[in-house]
Amino acid sequence: MSDAAILEVSGLTVEFATRHGPATVLNEVALKVRAGEVLGVVGESGCGKSMSALAIMGLIPNPPGRIKAGSIRLEGEELVGAPAARLRQIRGHRIAMIFQEPMTSLNPVFSVGDQIGETLMLHLALSRRAARDRAIEALQAVGIAAPEKRVNEYPHQLSGGMRQRVMIAMALACEPRMLIADEPTTALDVTVQAQIFDLLLDLQQRTGTAIMLITHDMGVIAETTDRVVVMYGGRSIEEGLTRDILSRPKHPYTEGLIGCLPDIGRGENREPLVEIPGIVPPVWELGQGCAFAPRCDRARPQCGSSLPPQRSFETGHRVTCWLHQEPGHA
Repeated sequence: MSDAAILEVSGLTVEFATRHGPATVLNEVALKVRAGEVLGVVGESGCGKSMSALAIMGLIPNPPGRIKAGSIRLEGEELVGAPAARLRQIRGHRIAMIFQEPMTSLNPVFSVGDQIGETLMLHLALSRRAARDRAIEALQAVGIAAPEKRVNEYPHQLSGGMRQRVMIAMALACEPRMLIADEPTTALDVTVQAQIFDLLLDLQQRTGTAIMLITHDMGVIAETTDRVVVMYGGRSIEEGLTRDILSRPKHPYTEGLIGCLPDIGRGENREPLVEIPGIVPPVWELGQGCAFAPRCDRARPQCGSSLPPQRSFETGHRVTCWLHQEPGHA
């Protein structure tokens, strides 16, 4: 795995106009995805994971949303402020995204072959016949049986797992350098989920595509990722190698997410699951301090009033928490 960054996000701040006034939904988010790497982005619903993906893809609806500040660099090219025409050239070619629900992402009135072929004709200037042939190859690459038949079928004729494979085929058709997978197994049964993750990892190893995997499932993080960014309240609050995050979490929220994992390896002596109390607050109710403070059993007076600076540890492990601001506190 190379140290070269395919995608580098820094200081990303996104604001939406709401009936409560301007709401900051992303606040100085920072992350980096290296070549050949799988980066996991984890957190509960409402923490800013999908919004980060939409911002990176240039898909924030404006109005009511806008990128207020920050930088998004894809292989060194700045995407914030880039013309819409340039973003259309990049999306689907150099960077692609797999959305949560394929039934709403695929167009119901076009065959899956036409939808994959459109991307190929747009970005690679292929003829219709050549694009259809490549679409068949793409369907075969993601494990769809009888691709010559399926290429002519419509989304409603396919199962949920097959539709998600079509989305993956479409995203990878132009061999992008960067792939964002936003909860790619939502609403799929456990067996199909495992197949989809195996497929993504196999394709990643064969093509070298960097992957940003968005999920709320720490079990998925443990099985599939190299590094992890933990998000809460629109911020990236902890980052590090997956093995370090899972074995030595430093933020109480990360500890809570790991505590929610079922432990099936200890028989009758296994520890009970730990529940994180409360819910993620609405963005318009976030204060000046740590957004997790109202749910944290180790909160200090300053936690609710001011945000601590980020502290770095060994192996690139970083955390934003007042518990780790004293020198020598690990």
